Amino acid sequence: MLIIYNENTDPYFNMAVEEFLFNKFNDNIFMLWRNDNAIIVGKHQNTLSEINLEKVKEYNVKVIRRLSGGGAVFHDLGNLNFTFIMNQDSDEIVNFKKFTQPIIDVLNDLGVPAKFEGRNDLTINGKKFSGNAVHVSKNRMLQHGTILFASEIKNLNDVLKVNPLKYKDKAVKSVKARVTNVSEHLKEKITLNELIQLIFKRIKQIYPDSKNYEFTDYDINEINKLVVNKYSTWDWNFGWHSKYDFEKLIHTNGGNIEFHLNVDDGIIKDCKIYGDYFNIDDTYVIEKILIGTKHEENEIRKKLQNINIDNYFKNVSLDEIIEGLF
Repeated sequence: MLIIYNENTDPYFNMAVEEFLFNKFNDNIFMLWRNDNAIIVGKHQNTLSEINLEKVKEYNVKVIRRLSGGGAVFHDLGNLNFTFIMNQDSDEIVNFKKFTQPIIDVLNDLGVPAKFEGRNDLTINGKKFSGNAVHVSKNRMLQHGTILFASEIKNLNDVLKVNPLKYKDKAVKSVKARVTNVSEHLKEKITLNELIQLIFKRIKQIYPDSKNYEFTDYDINEINKLVVNKYSTWDWNFGWHSKYDFEKLIHTNGGNIEFHLNVDDGIIKDCKIYGDYFNIDDTYVIEKILIGTKHEENEIRKKLQNINIDNYFKNVSLDEIIEGLF
């Protein structure tokens, strides 16, 4: 088994790392890593329905889609992530309990009553500190999970708090749960780095053939290609398989405006605008402009920035229209 401590904290890079290791290596791998502020959404989720876009902007949070299914999770530097990439027999290909047990063992040794609970969670006294997800291709399995150690839980709650009435779709929804930090339950305080060393020690006991591995220049170059071509792109993070109906009502000085969008693969396929606003020109023109546009703020702003919005929505600003579309 290869043991990797990935010290890079860029979320785009780290999601690309997992795909690179999964597809380009044949070895079994265990990796520990952290992300700076990010929301990591499941492969089959509608990204916009999982995030609070206003808070994401305010906190400068990156949003990235991962390879595995499951729900959205918030990462910051107080959260430690672990990844197992294993060649498995088909009857053991998904085994959340087996690959979270080393984490439980380490925490139990520290006096923390961590345990496996439900389908894929680790909890302390009924509160979740680790969610886990899996990606499988043939007999190769990638299972990864979080360890909330000293995460900013307020930020976690803020950026994942979404108005459920805006998006109607069939995408996988995140299950909200009460969460806790491991550091709050330690009998004797340790640093995150000390926890990292304890986890690596445990893994090496379980897999005595393990050896440390560091990324080569070739590895980093290939990973960065994935960052540029996939993990930093709107198409993957927001547009991929995003099919939903969107509805939102905004109140402005010019009246109430109601937006109805039908979105497929992140592209606006239909748009209807209703309300008691006043206008000079028919707002059908705005509807027509938006059809075929990515449901993405910068793209919509580009399409509307040369339009005299006041002719279509009296006493309403472009920023208010943009707000109404998200």
